[in-house]
Amino acid sequence: MCCQTVCLVQAALEREGIATVSISLLREVTAQLKPPRALWVPFPMGFPLGEPNNPDLQHEIIAAALRLLERDDVPVLESFSPNQNRTNEQ
Repeated sequence: MCCQTVCLVQAALEREGIATVSISLLREVTAQLKPPRALWVPFPMGFPLGEPNNPDLQHEIIAAALRLLERDDVPVLESFSPNQNRTNEQ
């Protein structure tokens, strides 16, 4: 799905009281659209969970995304760095 569509869906769900988070491959676009919670990952298009056959990395990405659901200081755009603490960037 395109970034704009995901942000619109997130906004609609959030208005209904459902917390959302997205994983983004396009930081500049996501920063402009300001979804409630987004995790930017530094991977090529088509690989939002990183390289294939790397379940440790994939679990780390999913865990980082799910941690954003605890945030209520929205909008938040966080950068993912493998094996590092989270860095908040708004």
